[in-house]
Parts: sequence; structure tokens; C-alpha cells
Amino acid sequence: MGKPQILQVGSYPDWDRIPLEEAFVLHRLYEAQDKAAFLAQVGPQVRGIATRGDLGADAALIAACPKLEIVSVYGVGYDAVDLDACRARGIRVTNTPDVLTDDVADLAIGMMLMLSRGMAAAAEWVASGDWATKGGFALQHKVSGKRAGVLGLGRIGTAVARRLEGFGMDIAYSGTSEKPVPWPFIADPVALAKRSDILFVTLAATPATRHVVNRDVLAALGPQGMLVNVSRAANIDEGALLDALESGALRSAALDVFEGEPDVNPRFRNLRNVLLQPHHASGTFETRWAMGKVMRDNLDAHFSGRPLPTPVA
Repeated sequence: MGKPQILQVGSYPDWDRIPLEEAFVLHRLYEAQDKAAFLAQVGPQVRGIATRGDLGADAALIAACPKLEIVSVYGVGYDAVDLDACRARGIRVTNTPDVLTDDVADLAIGMMLMLSRGMAAAAEWVASGDWATKGGFALQHKVSGKRAGVLGLGRIGTAVARRLEGFGMDIAYSGTSEKPVPWPFIADPVALAKRSDILFVTLAATPATRHVVNRDVLAALGPQGMLVNVSRAANIDEGALLDALESGALRSAALDVFEGEPDVNPRFRNLRNVLLQPHHASGTFETRWAMGKVMRDNLDAHFSGRPLPTPVA
């Protein structure tokens, strides 16, 4: 019968690419100059799609693969996969949860500290010689003991909250339902923002959560508030956020995700009250090794007739 044929939507590091090539026949969509012609040629033989969270698999891509059985996502987010199209044809979808939880939570905390204490500008203050010629760096803002809101208490949100406990912070959360945790549940995101000095956005992106952080939430967070987003850009009304940052209605924001990334809205580049990161919350060797293994394990399990390790649909 031969090796199953897999459509590879985006590039992977060699430690993932080589084992995939050994186990499957790989068709590299991202290398094709004419992607439509490439899909027309290889799509009818494709039984699996290996993709990334930022690339997903839309309805057109799925339709081009009539024998498709599984979409394996390298990443925790699967909002870029057309789940309705997959369900209609019985196509399984998997992701790589758990293994990246700690790294994403670590980056969220790191961004909070870096932005609150002005660490990037402070490092430049020393390197440029300004410390010697102009004196001490400007005062910044304390983190310990502040009020923190966690919008979305899944794996990553819970890990963020656990870390915030170490700073003696007053923590509350919002989500789809109340959970057996020691922090107060506040269902309304506006109310959560109002009682928060720092609001962490860690919820999964769905059509229902699009722009859940809107002008009302940002106004409630207020001119002394900080927003930290390590989820998906779609969860935030980026235009409203930029307006709030430019006007001073919001003090600051630390962001790892953006609409249209990597082409970031140029308005962000003119702001001094933002910390911009290149969507790399899971970007450590250890986590990427683990993510690749989970992705491959899902493909191997499917084509071997074993239960999927991490199915989402």
C-alpha cells in the first residue's frame, strides 16, 4: 500500500522534517510556486495534512484533498482549521497541548515584568552611556501585590495564575464556566478588567471570543492598566487597542500575537508603551521538540489504527 501521503503546509525544523520523511510521503505546499496547480496534482492522493497553528487548513485546502483523513496541527491553537468542513467529512483534527503550557505562561510573566519595569529601555540606558552621562533611569511600576485578571482559565491561563501567586497578586478570572480554583470567578470580561491592574488574555480563539477584549474592556482596564496577550490576535479589537494606547486610555500592552502577522500594524512601532514579541511564546528548543513529537505521534497513531493522543475533533 505504501507510505501515507501527507501535505506539509509550512516548514518544520529538521528534527521534525526528517522523521516525517521517513514515515510518510511528504508534499511541501509551502515550497510550491503555483500552489493551486500543486494541490490539483497532489491533493487527490493526500490522506493527512501536517500544518501549524498559524497556518491551519481552510475549507478550500480541505476540499482539494478528497481522501483527507486527518489534520495534525503543530501548536495548541486550531482556530485556523475549518472544523466544520472537517466534521462534515469525518476528518480528525489534533493539536499539541500541554507541552507548550509552561513556556507560554513563562513568556506572559516575563513580558509583564519587562514592560512594568522598563527593562528593554533600561538596558539601552546603560549600553548607550546615558546612565553615566544623564544619571539614573526613570522610575517604573511595581508588579508584586497588584490585581491580576486572567481571561480564559484553561491550561495556559491556570499556569499563568499559579505563577502570579508567587508575586502575591490578587487574582481573579473569567471563562466559559466557574472552576474549582482558589481565585474568584467573574463572568463578565468588563467587570474582570475593572478590578484588574494587569489583564492577561489566555483564552482559546473561537468565533464567540472574537474581539472579546473590546473598547469597553479596555476602558474598564483604564489609564493605569496593562494588557498582556499570549493567546490569539482575534481575541482583541486591535484598532481599539491602538486607539487606547495612543490616547493614554490604557497605560501599556505586551503582545505576542498580531492581526496579519508578521506584518504588524505600523502604528505599534510608534508607541513607547508597548512590548512587541514575534509570536514565539512556545519558542524554546525543548518545547518545539516536544510539539513536533506530539504532532508526529498523532499522525502515526491515526495511520496505525491506534487512538489519537490529542484529538480536538
